[in-house]
Amino acid sequence: MNMESLPTSDVVIVHGNSHPELANLIAGRLGVKSGGASVYHKTNRETMVEIGDSIRGKDIYIIQTGTKDVNNNIMELLIMAYACKTSSARSIVGVIPYLPYSKQCKMRKRGCIVSKLLAKMMCKSGLSHIITMDLHQKEIQGFFDCPVDNLRASPFLLQYIQESIPDYRNSVIVARNPGSAKKATSYAERLRLGIAVIHGEQKESESDEVDGRYSPPALNSRSRTMDVSVGVPIHPAKEKPPINVVGDVGGRIAIMVDDMIDDVASFVAAAEVLKDRGAYKIYVLATHGLLSSDAPRLIEDSAIDEVVVTNTVPHEIQKMQCHKIKTVDISVLISEAIRRIHNKESMSYLFRNVTLED
Repeated sequence: MNMESLPTSDVVIVHGNSHPELANLIAGRLGVKSGGASVYHKTNRETMVEIGDSIRGKDIYIIQTGTKDVNNNIMELLIMAYACKTSSARSIVGVIPYLPYSKQCKMRKRGCIVSKLLAKMMCKSGLSHIITMDLHQKEIQGFFDCPVDNLRASPFLLQYIQESIPDYRNSVIVARNPGSAKKATSYAERLRLGIAVIHGEQKESESDEVDGRYSPPALNSRSRTMDVSVGVPIHPAKEKPPINVVGDVGGRIAIMVDDMIDDVASFVAAAEVLKDRGAYKIYVLATHGLLSSDAPRLIEDSAIDEVVVTNTVPHEIQKMQCHKIKTVDISVLISEAIRRIHNKESMSYLFRNVTLED
């Protein structure tokens, strides 16, 4: 990409406390000084925002991502946006590489769709445009009442596979569950590789014997119409089969791809199964490396050889605890998106050769 510096007269880049390193990288690539806002907490944990310079009539880009301190990240973003709105900024663009609560985008029992609530709050606070990356479900864009640019990290991860994985031609792309098969297929088609899908879950105990629970119901030969008694039939609960790999990984490099890696227990279990099926090296590639709780220790002790994530979420502490974690810098993509939006250029260049399945 041919990066050009932005005119600094009408562009202001500010950031909260979630990921100042990424904000400085983006500002440096654009040739714009990062800062202008002070975000801190009072003794009672209320968030305070102070904007040092005048931003009247200027274009503001607020860089704030989601981390483990997610609720503070959100409040900092909302208060910064509202402070810019009430200070007569011309436009306020939220640069949110990892959108918090994006997994809560579906109705579950008596819960709610939290990402819809978050979208309403962001637009109400004054954000007029959102730049994010690899939403958990791309339909989340429909929750916002403002434009949303959902950037893709796949070109960077594909480049990593081609340049940093020796003998990657002997690889197979693995979907950790059937839900991520679309993403795995997209990677496999671009790399001209095969795919495998992991299905099922580990058995909790050895007591799952054939005891007649799964036998088909007896058929009534006298009638072809099912007679339902009083009330609605009970919806049977799902029971996943034992964990299994659909596809051949024997003697191959297994590359698991996903949009985020947070709780690593399922990745570790999948790696064990892949190892048992004959995979001699196992990689995990994901856009957002949240790596919560004791994820570094679990990865260090697992069959996984390398975990590759982008710097949308800070994970320097986790990298110090686990030597298997590698980082890919995606600041060039975000800075190019900001430059194109500010110069009113087409964003399609950033999405070239990207299909809906990515």
